[in-house]
Amino acid sequence: MSQAFDVLVIGGGPGGYIAAIRAAQLGFKVACAESHSYDDPKGEPRLGGTCLNVGCIPSKALLASSEEFEKIAHHAADHGIKVGSVSIDSKKMVARKDDIVTKMTGGIQYLFRKNKITLLKGHASFEGKGADGYQVKIDGKDKSTVSAKNVIIATGSKARHLPGLPVDNVLVCDNEGALKFDSVPKKLGVIGAGVIGLELGSVWRRLGSEVTVLEALPSFLAACDVSIAKEAQKLFVKQGLNINMGVKIGEVKADKKGVVVNYTDSAGKAAKLECDRLIVSVGRVPNTDKLGLDKIGLKVDERGFIPIDDHTCATAAPGVYAVGDVVRGPMLAHKAEDEGVLAAEVIAGQKPHIDYNCIPWVIYTDPEIAWVGKTEQALKEAGIAYKAGQFPFGANGRALGMGRADGFVKILADAKTDEILGVHIIGPNASDLIAEAAVAMEFKAAAEDIARICHPHPSLSEVMREAALATDQRALNM
Repeated sequence: MSQAFDVLVIGGGPGGYIAAIRAAQLGFKVACAESHSYDDPKGEPRLGGTCLNVGCIPSKALLASSEEFEKIAHHAADHGIKVGSVSIDSKKMVARKDDIVTKMTGGIQYLFRKNKITLLKGHASFEGKGADGYQVKIDGKDKSTVSAKNVIIATGSKARHLPGLPVDNVLVCDNEGALKFDSVPKKLGVIGAGVIGLELGSVWRRLGSEVTVLEALPSFLAACDVSIAKEAQKLFVKQGLNINMGVKIGEVKADKKGVVVNYTDSAGKAAKLECDRLIVSVGRVPNTDKLGLDKIGLKVDERGFIPIDDHTCATAAPGVYAVGDVVRGPMLAHKAEDEGVLAAEVIAGQKPHIDYNCIPWVIYTDPEIAWVGKTEQALKEAGIAYKAGQFPFGANGRALGMGRADGFVKILADAKTDEILGVHIIGPNASDLIAEAAVAMEFKAAAEDIARICHPHPSLSEVMREAALATDQRALNM
């Protein structure tokens, strides 16, 4: 007799494991199916998805290591600290990253045991629907067919590869291979000036690589507010990243000697990049194939996403929900988590809500970039009257003391109501500072509200307050 569950979650990434935990908290009998082992030494499926295993967490570990190296090698003297020659042990750095990942995947396994969630080790695909719910086949370490009254699809996404350019994750790498370099490449090429390309490119640039970034789009970080993008490009070029916009990638050849990328530059001139390793970072595609969606009457759209109801994450199949990277919206781990919680609560009959305009974005470069809400160009295009306030970290005592004075905070508020419409940050700890803006926008706060709140001194958060004051031309420290 097959196992029967109230809720089956397909996928153990941020959207999936959080959905499973919330469903269990709500009293449901829950299972979660996961098949990816992510190089687990025992070949066991690992929870946490791309984010924890080969994305967000390991990349931030390497970013932190490379930032420490750069501080000691190039900035310690600014603090009066004398050091000798500094070297990097790439293998130990990668091993530290792996230890953090292993610890966190083990943490999710503990949470599953604590919440009495059944882990089904294998690939899940729909077989159909019967009287007792959806029939789902599990193929892997576990081989069985289970039934579930409700199913939450949270299978995430995978790196998009360029046609005709095989990725071996040794010489030509996507995000997975770029996290496992056993040595610092002398010359590193990066195709794609997006979040992943810039973050991983900056890691190896700090450690000594000569990094060249090739981007097809004519504008840098087009999703960002224009003023943030301009500042970021200026700072990254100053740091040593060689950024080429508006290129067209041609033939790419890889052999034991390295990689050669032939391309046409923005002026239409033929050019060539020779590098030891190449990172291909040109976006991600949803993992919606091999799910057997057709057996329950579901189809994906032209881009491979599963259509859902915008308010409940419900698909066209009753009792089946989809969250995270397999549906519309930004491919962000925290967005997937919130949707996982929402789906579980909808199943329980609750009325949860997500304001997608209040979901923050972060790029973990140095300085960090973070934003929430509308950009200035979006407000102009929509014909919304607004006022802008901006304040630099260079006028903040805490930032100066840290030696991290690049960047600024920019707040956009409605010209009539003063409601905050968007907040954009480039600077130290932007990933943490943006949370204040997200809270403010969730509660429909005005710029005046932040301006009137007492912020600790000295702190980086004061820059947020000063930017709010600046929307009415009354910044106090500039």
